[in-house]
Amino acid sequence: MSKVRHVLGISGGKDSAALAIYVKTKYPSIDLEFYTCDTGKELEETYKLIENLQTHLGIKIQLLKGAENSSEDPFDHFVKMLGGFLPSPNARWCTKKLKLDPFEKYVGTDPVVSYVGIRGDEEREGYISTKKNIQSIFPFRKNIWSQDVVTKLLTNQNMEQLLTMSKNVDFGKNQEKAFQTITRKVDASFTLDQKLNILLDANVKAFNHLVFDFLKTTDYPLATEATFPLLENDEVLVRDDIFKILEESGVGVPAYYNKIEFEINGKKGEYARSRSGCFFCFFQQKIEWVWLYEQHPDLYKKAMEYEKDGYTWGQFESLEELIQPKRIAAIKEEYIKRMERKSKAKSPYLVDILDDAEGEGCASCFI
Repeated sequence: MSKVRHVLGISGGKDSAALAIYVKTKYPSIDLEFYTCDTGKELEETYKLIENLQTHLGIKIQLLKGAENSSEDPFDHFVKMLGGFLPSPNARWCTKKLKLDPFEKYVGTDPVVSYVGIRGDEEREGYISTKKNIQSIFPFRKNIWSQDVVTKLLTNQNMEQLLTMSKNVDFGKNQEKAFQTITRKVDASFTLDQKLNILLDANVKAFNHLVFDFLKTTDYPLATEATFPLLENDEVLVRDDIFKILEESGVGVPAYYNKIEFEINGKKGEYARSRSGCFFCFFQQKIEWVWLYEQHPDLYKKAMEYEKDGYTWGQFESLEELIQPKRIAAIKEEYIKRMERKSKAKSPYLVDILDDAEGEGCASCFI
């Protein structure tokens, strides 16, 4: 069987960059490969972050592209093939063509452990491949295992098998509690998530060892590994930890997170961008489109050019309509009001306030 490859995708955002630093420095025994999927439409700050990571960690980040033999940027290649049809929340062809396909071609049929930068304070699950040879791991979370692994582990059919395995795992003072939890059936009154959380609370490291023993009975990539350093990981990293890692390492926070002041009708506000990815990402908020128009007018103009075939990035208005002075003023005023309602956040980064937007979008865009 092929050697298990350990791969970590750099999206150009803060979380994956911090993950690269965290895993590379804390678990140097892991033979990591790094890659990024270049859509050809990233912000310059993204390319700068990737360059900084390569310098800081002394690594080579493999550049993956969809339509790699095309003379055009990957996005332009596919949008032309589709007659100018732009991606949208309901038709996310960009994610498949520009992220998933290049990644899955890169790993091929090799057994792969893929490290994903979902934080401990996020509710979303993140990218899980449908290919059996790719297993996702989430080092920032209390539960580092993917949902499909947990579901198989804790299914009622495996109860006796788990109980036997758990007798060789040290849950410390919570050993009896772990036994009782393992032998309790999942049903309407006791959900799988409840069972998972009780076992994690009993002893995270012991739970990790239990999962690892169980994986030996499966065909997941980690089944063939003799050891796995993250079994001893019980840290939970949240947003503040991510910024701390980036700042203290010297890699730095992507510049598009920095707040920029604006004034509208006598009121002052601050805006920024809350996400990595293409500069015309259709998941960005109206205020982020305004930020793009005012801070990167050349990129906004390029985004407008894609709407010439009648398709628009937004559902209810074109980019030309969005930048009319009255419309910009309305967007800014509404945004200031929203920020005032969320003014409890004291972080220097607006992404701390825009957390409702940060979680939107394709999880696969962040692999």
